[in-house]
Amino acid sequence: MLQRPLPDLESWVKYLSQADIPVLKRTARDLARLRENEENVSGRQVAGAILQDPLMTLRVLAYIEASRRVSQTADITTIDRAVMMIGITPFFAKFDNLPLLEDKLKDQPQALIGLLRVIARAHQASIFAREWAVQRHDLDVDEVTIAALLHDSAEILLWCFAPTLMLDIRALQRENRGLRSTTAQEAVLGIQVIELQLALARAWRLPELLLSLMDDNRAEHPRVRNVIHAVNLARHSANGWNDPAIPDDITEISKLLSISGESLMERLRRLVDIPDEEAPPTGKGATKR
Repeated sequence: MLQRPLPDLESWVKYLSQADIPVLKRTARDLARLRENEENVSGRQVAGAILQDPLMTLRVLAYIEASRRVSQTADITTIDRAVMMIGITPFFAKFDNLPLLEDKLKDQPQALIGLLRVIARAHQASIFAREWAVQRHDLDVDEVTIAALLHDSAEILLWCFAPTLMLDIRALQRENRGLRSTTAQEAVLGIQVIELQLALARAWRLPELLLSLMDDNRAEHPRVRNVIHAVNLARHSANGWNDPAIPDDITEISKLLSISGESLMERLRRLVDIPDEEAPPTGKGATKR
């Protein structure tokens, strides 16, 4: 694992894109259980286990792109399609004896806690994104879901392979409460994580559609805003639903969905547990439908 920052963005991309990505122990256990009943398991069941874990999702998509044939012109943008392309039996053969995240960070308990929090946040973002994509009648809900799940995958990988540096960033931000995260990242890593995120996605040759959905600079597109708002709300609500940034999140999400803030909060309460004392205030927002 890295103890010091690499010299430039290119070095970071080369190191992380070639790393053997670990998965959650729970993911390995769930897949092993499915493998025991391999003949009766559906691709959707396998995909469901994969999508609980952004690291496993990343492994599968990177594998598909690395092994795709020249004659294959259609991008694989969802895990369901990826599993179908690989085949159930070949999938279990290929993704066996995977490295485990908890083993990798067993000597770094604080980093493991930090990483598990980011993974939980990514999973929550994917739940939000999926719910809103359904409400918006998105043409492919799964694509939006995966984009939200993988939006912060560079941060997750840094916790895996440079845990000491990520702890340094956290300490720096705790010492300087007003310090922007990008400033702290540049001070410790020499790069911004969002730059690394997009560069890694290109190095793995992830489908252009997923790249665009994970690119915050394309926020003029409603599908991208769906992902951005899901990621932001997951990040802010991880601090508690009384986080000062959440009222602005509620306003923007209400605009995206063309519903009132009150209606949005009702829907959010069906997805997550929001303590009454933490519930953010809501204005009238958009016209309720």
